[in-house]
Amino acid sequence: MTERIWDKFLTERDRQVFAAAGYGAPQGFGQRPALVIVDVNYFFCGDRPEPILESIKRWRNSCGEDAWPAVQVIKGLLGAARGRGVPVIYTTGNARPDLWNRGSWRWKNSRAGEDSPVERPRGDFAGSTIVPDIEPAPQDIVLHKDKPSAFFGTPLLSYLVLLNCDSLIVTGTTTSGCVRATVLDAFSNNYRVTVVEDACFDRSQASHAISLCDMHAKYADVRPSGDVLGFLGKYPADQFKLPAGTR
Repeated sequence: MTERIWDKFLTERDRQVFAAAGYGAPQGFGQRPALVIVDVNYFFCGDRPEPILESIKRWRNSCGEDAWPAVQVIKGLLGAARGRGVPVIYTTGNARPDLWNRGSWRWKNSRAGEDSPVERPRGDFAGSTIVPDIEPAPQDIVLHKDKPSAFFGTPLLSYLVLLNCDSLIVTGTTTSGCVRATVLDAFSNNYRVTVVEDACFDRSQASHAISLCDMHAKYADVRPSGDVLGFLGKYPADQFKLPAGTR
């Protein structure tokens, strides 16, 4: 049996409980998927690969070097999804310059006052800019959100209905925060969800692993990117009426 990233965090009792209760059964990909890329921007990646404790000196939400291998996995998934005409949906932040709409985000972090959508510590880019390796194409959908879930306060659900999607393939960051919140809301709206294990990342190694474990147990199939690429490679082309290519 293949070892999972969360196995080293589980007790023997945990394993017995999951098996006895029936958690972790596979649900499958669904018939009409959308690829969702959650918050893969400079705020969470930093502006270059570097150790996390260095990166967070300038980008307090950075996941450091763990972000960049996942970005390359997402790039491969993007190519596969676009090649078959599967919808691609991005999320990123939506902070006002005065940070007023950050609201509850400012309550639990002593560095929250550093946040700014126009912060440019290096280069001419905003922190909420999606990193260029996976920048949106004209036909892709980009949603701006204030809170963790891609569903909360956005038209995501309406767009999924318009596209007649029945399932999501979720990638991005952070695994324990915005990815998990998005997965739970998708599950609550009766969408089948696949989380791509090596296309997600987090600043906390333990939170990353246990969040994947919990989602796989109850809310989603957590799969490696190879499985997802195999599914997309066989998916029939041009099943969706996508945006014409102007935003």
